[in-house]
Amino acid sequence: MSKSKILFQLSGSIACYKACQVISRLVQDGHEVQPVCTQGALRFIGAATLEGLTGKPVFSDTFTSGRMLDHVNLAKWADLAILCPASADVINRLAVGNASDCVGSLFLAWDLKKPYLVAPAMNQQMMAHPATQESLSKLASWKVHILGTGSGYQACGDIGPGRLLEPEQLLEAIRKAIAGALP
Repeated sequence: MSKSKILFQLSGSIACYKACQVISRLVQDGHEVQPVCTQGALRFIGAATLEGLTGKPVFSDTFTSGRMLDHVNLAKWADLAILCPASADVINRLAVGNASDCVGSLFLAWDLKKPYLVAPAMNQQMMAHPATQESLSKLASWKVHILGTGSGYQACGDIGPGRLLEPEQLLEAIRKAIAGALP
């Protein structure tokens, strides 16, 4: 497998801990991984953890001095982008072109000829909501690769679909995207 430059974006979800496992494995496999976080993600996982895993500073604020063009430059730099975990909030904002944070800005700057993966993670009711389902369909119509979700016990105590896929499943999807084997 060729080594790739991966833009790994995290949004606010308890499932951020699984994303860290995936990031660690990607780095161990020799990929260059740039972490990007919403402010919500940074409430679940610290920037120090992500910097320690990747060796790169976390991009989390579009208006940080010296990083004003990172949303454009990182979109050009990366071979692949993944939003993992993808919260209902961020999925719905991407579907309407909201660029109010670094993840939204990066999405609008992204060349959709390159793989962009979305790995949803949310409560079953949020996942089933018509707004979320419509947004996922809209993103898929733009050739964004929507990964499935797991089903089972959720942090809130509910049981149902919406769980982030397991790290091995996420790694397999990323490997397929790198190989050009995603539909």
